[in-house]
Amino acid sequence: MFSGYIISVAIFVGIWVTLALSLNILTGYAGQVSLGHAAFFGIGAYTSAILSLKYGLPFGVDFLGAVVVTGLIGMVLGLPSLRVRHDFLVLATMGVNFVVVAVFKYVDFFGGAMGLVNIPAPNILGYSFRGGIPYLALVWAFAVFTWLVSWYVSKTWVGLAFHTVRIDEEAAAAVGVSVPRFKIYAFAISSALAGGAGCLYGHFIGSLFPDTFVFVESIVILSMVIFGGVGTLRGPILGAIILKAAPELLRFVQDYRFTIYGALLVLMMLFQPMGLIGDDSFLWRSLTRLFSPSARQVAKGDEAGEVGS
Repeated sequence: MFSGYIISVAIFVGIWVTLALSLNILTGYAGQVSLGHAAFFGIGAYTSAILSLKYGLPFGVDFLGAVVVTGLIGMVLGLPSLRVRHDFLVLATMGVNFVVVAVFKYVDFFGGAMGLVNIPAPNILGYSFRGGIPYLALVWAFAVFTWLVSWYVSKTWVGLAFHTVRIDEEAAAAVGVSVPRFKIYAFAISSALAGGAGCLYGHFIGSLFPDTFVFVESIVILSMVIFGGVGTLRGPILGAIILKAAPELLRFVQDYRFTIYGALLVLMMLFQPMGLIGDDSFLWRSLTRLFSPSARQVAKGDEAGEVGS
């Protein structure tokens, strides 16, 4: 029914949807702008690959290890957010990305510049997920799980604390919110989910190389969040689908991908700073008016008036 190419594109889109949603928890909910999210993506990928290749552990352990290890490292690497803010935090997370990639590239344990190859396909309860529809279902199941985590966080007191920290850290501290603790929570949750996406990526591709997780990839992930609508559940999904699928469908502009991302970021910040379908964006306001019950009621009233006349 679907070609292998389309399925592969859908798998990649699912992985990047997970990455965008995970970054949205950190940046959209807690207001901690990060340009190092690709580092957590890579840590998860390398952790699962090493557990599989060097220690022969099953996929379930690889996946859990990737999530836990990346979450713990995210907590540690999130410590700079306790001392620096805004522009300086952006620089700090950018530096983290460069350091992590350098470790992957120059430490032999991680395969060095030659990377890691022959990563086995996941095997769950004796069934091998070797790409195709089964792997697509596995990837999107985790994407849905990430969405559910994001939704749950947004509806709990944790999400309220994140929102308070994002709006005003001094005011949050004044009402009893432990700003340092919730910043660390945001880094831990966000990085752990990115680590899971990294695990799925590594086992799907079958090989890992340091250049996959460079700083530019962090810009791509952040672009997806901002383009769709930062701080919303719907925005990062749309942003990831458009910005990940479009280059595959328009391969003749592949060499200009990052130029397009940069131009989109500038245009969105100038004309739609809330994102394409973010809260209070022009498109979202239009859709809300169009499909809201009150709008439909007004339309029915107008039709009735026309019939009566």
